[in-house]
Amino acid sequence: MLNMAKNNIAPIRPGEMRAGEAPIVVTSKASKRKPLMTVRGLRKTFDGAVVYDDFGIDLPLGHFISIFGPNGCGKSTFINMVSGLMPMDAGEVLYDGQLISETRVSYVFQNYREALFPWLKAIDNIHYPLKVMGVPRKERHQRVEKLLAEFEVRIDLNAYPYALSGGQQQTVSILRALVTEPEVLFLDEPFSALDYEMTIFMREQLQKIFMKTKTTMLLVSHDLDEAIELADKVVLLTRRPTKVAEIVDIDLPWPRNLEVTTGEAFMDLKRHCLERFWREVKK
Repeated sequence: MLNMAKNNIAPIRPGEMRAGEAPIVVTSKASKRKPLMTVRGLRKTFDGAVVYDDFGIDLPLGHFISIFGPNGCGKSTFINMVSGLMPMDAGEVLYDGQLISETRVSYVFQNYREALFPWLKAIDNIHYPLKVMGVPRKERHQRVEKLLAEFEVRIDLNAYPYALSGGQQQTVSILRALVTEPEVLFLDEPFSALDYEMTIFMREQLQKIFMKTKTTMLLVSHDLDEAIELADKVVLLTRRPTKVAEIVDIDLPWPRNLEVTTGEAFMDLKRHCLERFWREVKK
């Protein structure tokens, strides 16, 4: 399962894998929900090294949450486990009281070059998870057209991925993840391979998606500015064995434009997070 972190994964049935295809996790949507993602007793080791031991956290659904911490603390490992992509050694994860297998999730990975099927046009990549789910052709087209209209996509979707820029490919990857209308969207450093100009653009696009859909989003980022800019809450992690150092509320107005991200409130939040980060690093 560890090599799955090279791909962008739109939702598929747990355990279903086809040769040469990215895994897709498709699960049912429960009718009645509680407001929290609850993690209890999480444990994970690699070659005898303890990453998580009796780790617990409660996170509100319907929010944008960033995960930030020292290198090697297990940020990606955490979202891989709570999304069901990596097995836990022990522990339980519930979404509104439901198991991962009962929750519709999507996952966007950082490597956009390997995220899309190169033999499919961009539009067919977006359709793909709906085909796996068995959605009828007419409904697939309706759902894709609605999604594209909502986000005013200006990409040649009849082009193959290799003909698109990095930012365009990652946009297609995110659209593919969103087309299944996930309850939770996981993003593992989705912009780290893009240049700075495209990164700024993609942050703006992701904000628009969140403000429109209010889909629960969990973002792993190694960039503190990005973690603060995009989130309602920043989860600061410690060194291994990893614990929660602090959950910082980001009470900033949306959208997070230049005025917001260069303002005093933003700088105060960044200073606070940096102080806590260095306190953990130096332990």
